[in-house]
Amino acid sequence: MVRVLMVLLLVVAAPLSAQTGVQSGAQTGAQTVAPSETPSDPAEDLPAADPEPEEGAEDVEVTAQDPARPQRESIVAGMSQTFVSIDATFVGSEILIFGAVSREAPQPPGRLGVVIVVEGPNEPVTVRRKDRRFGIWVNTDALRVQSAPTFYAVASSAPLDQVLSDEDNARRLVSIDKAVWVWDLEGREGEAAFSEALIRIRSDAGLYSKQPGGVRVTANTLFDTAIDLPANLTEGLYKTRIFLTRDGKIVSDHTSFVSVEKVGLERWLYSLAHDQPLLYALLALAIAIAAGYIASTAFRLLFRT
Repeated sequence: MVRVLMVLLLVVAAPLSAQTGVQSGAQTGAQTVAPSETPSDPAEDLPAADPEPEEGAEDVEVTAQDPARPQRESIVAGMSQTFVSIDATFVGSEILIFGAVSREAPQPPGRLGVVIVVEGPNEPVTVRRKDRRFGIWVNTDALRVQSAPTFYAVASSAPLDQVLSDEDNARRLVSIDKAVWVWDLEGREGEAAFSEALIRIRSDAGLYSKQPGGVRVTANTLFDTAIDLPANLTEGLYKTRIFLTRDGKIVSDHTSFVSVEKVGLERWLYSLAHDQPLLYALLALAIAIAAGYIASTAFRLLFRT
């Protein structure tokens, strides 16, 4: 009897176990198959070892893989004034030039130098040589300089030959002797003597100047200098050039301009003399006649009293 009951239990339990196994296997299979039946994102199929780079990671990687990338330095500069007015009370002026070195990377190696040039309008000029003949000084020879700046000032953080190479000086025409162009069509000798004479004359007049060590550099970043403008300035547009050097080589430059103009009565008289010379001459003659008449009448009345 007991055996019959055990057989009946086995018969009843077998289908239940089979059904439970089928259902469990179906659920397990569904969980396994489900990911493969669902369309996957192409981005999820990428290998885990090559994740998509985050924003900004590409620049960091390029910088790390390219240590020899050139380190650029640029100049940010300003001036105390960009307009100079010449009137009856003008006795000269001063321009303060200042700036800073902007860097995209740590400071590169090499000795830093700063050269500042203020150049006036260029114009041709004739230089004449005088000699003593029979006790009288007379012009014996002349040479026409094709281009010479009316004003030229060079200031540098050290002597110019220490902060600027001869090659860059000749290419950029930085020093005063490079800025004066002498071109003699007749091919005569002694051109350098005429050029030196022009530089000497204008240096004595305060129009040409050199300031070695005149540029103050602070922490290899900030710089400043002061350029004196004499009273005998020529009207026109003045160009300011700033050169940044490393071991004598120019690595960056900056250019700005200063306008020098006559204003007031001086401007009116200057325009009248150049635009209407006949009217200017008549006006000068009338002023001279009136001044003479007024002076004569004043003295005549004075002596009578």
